Amino acid sequence: MTVLLERSAELAALDGLLAGSAAGGRVAVISGEAGAGKSTLAAAFAEAAGARAQMLWGACDPLLTPRALGPLHDIARRLGGRLRDRIGDGPRGEIFDLLLEALDRPPQAARPVVVLEDLHWADEATLDMVAFLGRRLALCRALLLITYREDEVGPDHRLRTVLAGLPPGLIRRVGLPPLSPAAVAELARRAGRADPGVHAVTGGNPLLVTEVLAAPAAGVPPTVRDLVLSRLATLTQPAREVAHLVSVVPSLAGLELLGDRLGEVDECLARGVLTARGEGVAFRHELLRRAVEESLSPVRRQALHAEILAVLERARADPARLVHHAHHAGDSGAVLRWTPVAARLAASLGAHRQAAAHYARALPLAADRPATERAELLEEYSLAGYHGGLAEALEARRSALALRRELGEPVAIGVGLRWMSRLSWWNGRPDEARDFGFRAVEVLETQPPGRELAAAYSNLSQLFMLGDEEERSIAWGLRATELARALGDLDTEVHALINIGSSRLHIGDPTGVTELRRAHDLAVAAGGLDDHAGRALVNLASSAVDRYDLDVAETTFDRIIPFLVARDLDGYHRHLLGHRARLLLARGDWAAAGDDVTQALAGPAMRGGGLVPAVAARAMLRARRGEPGALDDAHEAAERGYPTDEAQFFCLAAVALAEAYWLAGDLPRAAHEAGRGLKVALRAAHPWFAGELAFWKWRCGDDSPAPPVAAAPFRLLIDGDWRAAAAAWAAMGCTYLSACCLTHGDAGAAAEALHVFDRLGAVAPARRLRADLRERGWRVPRGPRRSTATDPTGLTGRQREVLVLMADGLSNAGIAAQLSLSAKTVDHHVSAVLSKLGVSSRGRAAAEARERGLI
Repeated sequence: MTVLLERSAELAALDGLLAGSAAGGRVAVISGEAGAGKSTLAAAFAEAAGARAQMLWGACDPLLTPRALGPLHDIARRLGGRLRDRIGDGPRGEIFDLLLEALDRPPQAARPVVVLEDLHWADEATLDMVAFLGRRLALCRALLLITYREDEVGPDHRLRTVLAGLPPGLIRRVGLPPLSPAAVAELARRAGRADPGVHAVTGGNPLLVTEVLAAPAAGVPPTVRDLVLSRLATLTQPAREVAHLVSVVPSLAGLELLGDRLGEVDECLARGVLTARGEGVAFRHELLRRAVEESLSPVRRQALHAEILAVLERARADPARLVHHAHHAGDSGAVLRWTPVAARLAASLGAHRQAAAHYARALPLAADRPATERAELLEEYSLAGYHGGLAEALEARRSALALRRELGEPVAIGVGLRWMSRLSWWNGRPDEARDFGFRAVEVLETQPPGRELAAAYSNLSQLFMLGDEEERSIAWGLRATELARALGDLDTEVHALINIGSSRLHIGDPTGVTELRRAHDLAVAAGGLDDHAGRALVNLASSAVDRYDLDVAETTFDRIIPFLVARDLDGYHRHLLGHRARLLLARGDWAAAGDDVTQALAGPAMRGGGLVPAVAARAMLRARRGEPGALDDAHEAAERGYPTDEAQFFCLAAVALAEAYWLAGDLPRAAHEAGRGLKVALRAAHPWFAGELAFWKWRCGDDSPAPPVAAAPFRLLIDGDWRAAAAAWAAMGCTYLSACCLTHGDAGAAAEALHVFDRLGAVAPARRLRADLRERGWRVPRGPRRSTATDPTGLTGRQREVLVLMADGLSNAGIAAQLSLSAKTVDHHVSAVLSKLGVSSRGRAAAEARERGLI
């Protein structure tokens, strides 16, 4: 049994998580500096768990460009079956589903423990896998154990956003501090060594302490390099050569590399230079490996990499490993040969940033290759960069387009122009996007009609839809669908149908709802069109929220959000969570709105306006609650939304800024931002944005009449009929806006509005209204007492109410009736409660709540 000093609490925590996984999955996150003992702790836990756990180990390697899903390859070899068969070429969604299926074991079986080591080196697809497992782990009886170096994960590292997005009720963070002087002294005593200076030199780092105490010479070597080289000096020359070979392999060295040098390998193992790992050998720690590697001359390192490359090419090794060794061997031909292969594999698994990194490495080496080959590489680089959210995608496509023009290939030129259009829009350049879009059509119309032309028509349709020019969007969309149907091009047909349906919805044509639902159904039935299927209902739900058609929006959320989550369409999912937060704000369920905002913003950076709804919703929530950061959020929404010049983003940001300034008492700035947004809303003839922005101008003292296009509830209030306006909002279930209308009424109406504000926790509007009532000389009702209760589980007050009623055995419908909420809102609360408690059923939630003393 392995005994670790000063790690008993950490081992107990891991053991507790393993036991807790019987009620649903758990996540352990072990962090510390290099050499802190993360892997040693995981190994000791595995030894202690014994037959209770099935350990599934996977590790990330410090390759030049990380191997896509590197840890999962290790795990697939252990699990075997379809996962092992499909990981090489299967779709990423299928691979993730197969992993989840393998982890879903019966209660009596040994519980799977998935160990993912060194996630500071993880590729994009591996981090996506962690996010995928984290969202579904509550449904499995498994433990996910993650290790990473705290000092190599900066504030912008995507691992931090992935970990922040994991369900808080399931995760336990385990930090590994340095060993104390007393622990170092005890280790020295066991090693039969005097300990003076050991703790001071090593800082208590367990790896360095172990190496110092194991060094053959007395005293304390000043560096890790000296430690390792002193150990190497005890080896015979042939054994040292093996150690040198293994030092340039940033993972483990298998039998294919070691050949017939097994005697020398045994010597390295016996002297503690190398350790057995899996089906090969490696240094006990990356720091030790690097110390040996860096001791070699550049010429020697290059020769070893060339030797390894030759062996791995014959063994058909993973292309990312081949690229790594080819690069360090200085073999440009091999780099150019294997980099596109590695990039395509990475892209197929969703590791688009890694794919782009591979292409970026290959392109300078392709300068003397034929123009066609260079154009293809640039186009693939551009596509990987587009999917990875990289600004370089635009310039790569521009360079590819220049080569296609040199080659005189009209169809390829037209396709390149269409992609320039899409990338320009994505980078916030709508005017350039239209220009490229029209040029694409002009070029392709000189050729026989094909799929490329249909796609170019649909691209223009989409641009006009996004720019609120619905008639032009519909006209171009109909041209696209007609040509696509004639060609049997379902992909473009569905894309165009979504543009047409969205445009019809924007102008109030109810057939738009039907067309978007039909486009979704067509895409699902066709298979492989998940992006189209998602976009169709994302457009429907977001437009419905913009137009306060909240019942349609709620129904659509219930249908599409599980679809997006199941297919890892995170961009759409996070965008839509922002819109659902807006719906929940309107209906007065602010705790649930806050949950949606937190989830939407806990992820990697997104370009364009996709996160404007979430940022704007957070700004409104903070402004109304009187919390700090509201204006900062509103300005961020404007920084993201204003450059698009599209009503869906521009007007929403303007509303958030106007409300935040108004609640802060800065009426001139509130009026200015409302006026900016109103111009865009009127240009788009958007009744709800126009009405809401006119409302904020009116609240700031502007006595202009309501714009004719303004939606009825806003127009009624501006025209002086506060009772009718309040009633209209109340009938729609919009409690906050109804209360805002009541503030402009008589004393009874104002008191009712105060009651609503106090119940919602709308501290800032209540404070303003009370000040206004004092100015009018009216009686000012007293506000509620501030609650001092805190909840370590992260449950909101409303979620605790739901939990109590769940424990009493009420159904969701019963809870909805008891709390005067919609059934859909209660569904959302129940899901949040299960997630935060880390359980998978209502019964387990009740038991957990009683055990923790929550009820």
